[in-house]
Parts: sequence; structure tokens; C-alpha cells
Amino acid sequence: MKVTGPLARFIAASGLTNLGDGIATLAWAWVASLLTRDPLLVAAVAVALRLPWALFAIPAGIVADRTDRRRLILAMDLVRAAAFAGASLALMASLPLPEAPASGVSSPLAFTALLTAALAVGVAEVFRDNAAQTMLPALVPHDRLEEANGRLWSVELIGNTLVGPALGAALLGLSIVLPFGTNALAYALAALLVASVAGGFRPARSPVARGWKLELAEGWHFLRDAPLLRLLAWITGFWNLFHQMMIVALILHVQENLGLSAQLYGLILAFGAVGGILGGLMGGRIVRALGPGRTAQVMMLISALAFLGVGLAPNGWVLAAMFFVFEATGYAWNTVSVATRQRAIPDRLLGRVNSLYRLLAWGMMPLGLGLSGLIMRFAEGPLSRSLALQLPFWVAGFGFLLVAGLSWHALARRFAEGIAPPRGQR
Repeated sequence: MKVTGPLARFIAASGLTNLGDGIATLAWAWVASLLTRDPLLVAAVAVALRLPWALFAIPAGIVADRTDRRRLILAMDLVRAAAFAGASLALMASLPLPEAPASGVSSPLAFTALLTAALAVGVAEVFRDNAAQTMLPALVPHDRLEEANGRLWSVELIGNTLVGPALGAALLGLSIVLPFGTNALAYALAALLVASVAGGFRPARSPVARGWKLELAEGWHFLRDAPLLRLLAWITGFWNLFHQMMIVALILHVQENLGLSAQLYGLILAFGAVGGILGGLMGGRIVRALGPGRTAQVMMLISALAFLGVGLAPNGWVLAAMFFVFEATGYAWNTVSVATRQRAIPDRLLGRVNSLYRLLAWGMMPLGLGLSGLIMRFAEGPLSRSLALQLPFWVAGFGFLLVAGLSWHALARRFAEGIAPPRGQR
């Protein structure tokens, strides 16, 4: 599939924003851990970043079906640029940082700025990502969605988990301010690229004016009558819950149990990126070889085993290998789930149904983050701190194995049935 014109600029803009996300992936939690060693407070920054998915997913869908999606993406990139610029200025004003305490924070100004920026970035991300997923089908034919999504995710992964974390680690080694200042520039450049994408991206509206409640109900009715989409949303939601549970624990685990630096941790995430890029590029071929239902089943099972592998990893090399497998299977799964709903949902409903889907799929992230902090906090005492930091990995691994077992046959059955049309259109 040749990528040119508006699609190329759209993918390049997504690559820049994901480069910023990748830099921030390491910077958010690492800087938080320099301000406090309390697992709950470290998790609070990640919760601020992910909680907006639970709070704003539905409004984001309604807005995406009412406005020009390109302009919405442009506005949200500018909001994130401003949030990162504000955080960098606040961190600069707080230097040098005192030693991080076991409870409480060493710099209230820096910690408050970090929380505020994370919340603003999280809100903008909800609106931006929902609009981007609903805009892509307007740029490519529907029979090329797997390939288009695969290329988009591969570029995003290069920035998000290959180049971004390594660059973030290098910038952190120079100054904690630099990752945030660099991100402000990356999002501003992405906004310029989005502004250059020509075309109209406002979805067709009903000639009869209706309130947002009726519009939301229309989206809900479609999702309610599409059991395959609902099943994919719930499985993705539990995957995200356990993934976020693991990620929060991982920051403290690699620092205290494995003794790794920010630079080495960035390289481990880069190994995961290579796996994700491979999964994204090969996802379409895997689907053609196995079929979407079997692909979803196999990727789900291997992901569950990779969760356990992360917890068992005795050193950075094994951890990197587990991340490779973990991200490869996760993005192959996404090839199936995202293309399925992009193809099945009518364009005029895509924003609303997509937002309801992502409320289930992404809204569970803050729950996983909070659970991880609670598990580590209350396990320490009955268990050693070393074991307490590893416990979220075991909960995540066995939890997703249970999800895989319970949904295995349902996935095959739902894919065989396909997407049921909304009531009244059968």
C-alpha cells in the first residue's frame, strides 16, 4: 500500500505526537519517582493521564460526530503543546530537586505541575485519538483499513516505544526539564502538519436537529446490537487494565529489584516497540492467513503468557524479550479489533460508537493504575518490598489468562456471526 498525500501527512503528524507520547512515557513516571517513593503518589500521575478516558470518552464521541475532525485534532495537539510547555517551566523553577521522601513529595510545585499537565494532556488525548480513528476511514478505502492501520501504528510505535523512550531517557540524563520542552515542540509541529491536510472531514448530519441525548442513544443502540464489538471492547478493556497495573509496578521494579537506569529501561521499551512494529506490519497478513477470529484468540492467549513472563524476567535482557512478544501480540490484536469496528460502524455514527467502545476498552486503565498502587502499598509488610513490587505482575498475568479462557469460544462464535445490523435495519 503506497502512502502519499493527505494520508502521509496524517501519519507523519501521528508519528510526531507519538514521539512525544514515547518521551513522556518514561518522563511522567520517572520524574514522579524523583519527587516521591510512595507507590500511590507515583500512580496518581499515571491516573491523572488515564482517568480522562473514563470521564470524557462519551463527550469526545459526540463532539467528533458534530465537528470537523481535522480541526478537532489540530486544537487538541495545540492544547498538549501548551500543557507540556507549562510543565517544563514549573519543573525548571523547582530545580534543584530535594531527595524524594518515602511519603509525601519533595516539591509540591513540581508535583502539582506534573499532575495538572498529565490531566490536561489526558483530556486532549481522548478527544484527539477518537477523532483520529474516525478520520482515517475518510482517507483510505475500507478494504485497505488493515494495511492503513498497520502502517499508522508502525509509525506511531517507532515514535512511541522505539525512539521516544530512548530519547526521553537521554533527555532525562541531561535535565528533567528537557523531555517536557521537547514534547511542547513536537506537538506544535504535529499541529502544523494536521493543518496542511486538505479536505472536508465533518461527518454527514441528520437533517433533523436532535439533542445530544438522542445522538448518544443512537450510538448506544448500535453498540448494544453488535455483540462482537461489545466482546472486543471488554477484552481490550481487561487487557488495558492489567497492562496499566503492570506498567506502574514496572517503574519501581526495574529501579529497585533489577537496578536498571532510565537509559536501560528506555532500551527495554524500545525492544517492545520493535515487536509492536512487527505485529502492526504483519497483522494484516496474519488475519488473511488465520482469519480474524483465530487471530484474536491466538494473540489474546500469547499476551496472557507474556504478562506472566514479565513478572518472571530475572534481568533486563529477558524483560526486553517479554516486551517484544507482549507488544507484537497486542498490536496484532489491535489490527483485528480496530479494523472490525472501523469497517462495521457507519461514518455518521463512528465518533459516538467508537467513544462508547473506547469507554469500555480504555476507561478501565485508571482502575488498573489505582489497583497497582494499592496492591504494592498494602502488600509491603506482609511481603518484602521486593515481592510487593512484583505482585501486580502476577495478578495481571493470571487475571488475563482467566479472561482468555472465559472468552475463547465466544470470540469464535461472534466472529462467525459477524456484526449484527441495528434493530429496524435487519
